[in-house]
Amino acid sequence: MGETDDLSDHERKRYLDAPWRMQYLRDGLQSSSCVFCSKIDGDDDADNLVLWRGPSVFVMMNLYPYATGHIMIAPYAHVPSPEEVDPAVMAELGTMLAPCMRALRRVLSCQGFNTGINTGAVAGAGVADHMHLHIVPRWGGDANFMPVIANTTVMPEALSITFDRIRTELLAELGDDIWPNETR
Repeated sequence: MGETDDLSDHERKRYLDAPWRMQYLRDGLQSSSCVFCSKIDGDDDADNLVLWRGPSVFVMMNLYPYATGHIMIAPYAHVPSPEEVDPAVMAELGTMLAPCMRALRRVLSCQGFNTGINTGAVAGAGVADHMHLHIVPRWGGDANFMPVIANTTVMPEALSITFDRIRTELLAELGDDIWPNETR
């Protein structure tokens, strides 16, 4: 008989496997280059989690998401604040918000969203030097103890699978003519 054989199921210690977090702990804060600029300069959009590229903005998944389907819309321009973004680029960023939300609703059946821009490190921007808009899907009852007490996010599927599902829906949502002058 083992040590825990006399404990009820709810008293046994359980382990949550989140191996992708180790890369963040080991490498995530060491990069001196801008994560957004390095991802959009890359050739492999799937590997870089870039969901869509427009004329002045792009959409990418968060590698270390707050919740499943956490995506961001960012300008190509490396600027820290919306105050420094060309108004036409901000309009393109705003235009992308609704199709992204619709695609996320269809893929994830989310019931709401947190959306926002954290401008500056003191406002919570993890990447303060490249402005970006967060879209975080939410569900009733999803604010459980894991993120609050354990500083852990539970992801129900691999990022690569979520990426494929969101990208397919986002491309279907956008069609070929959202940006008629765009060359893809």
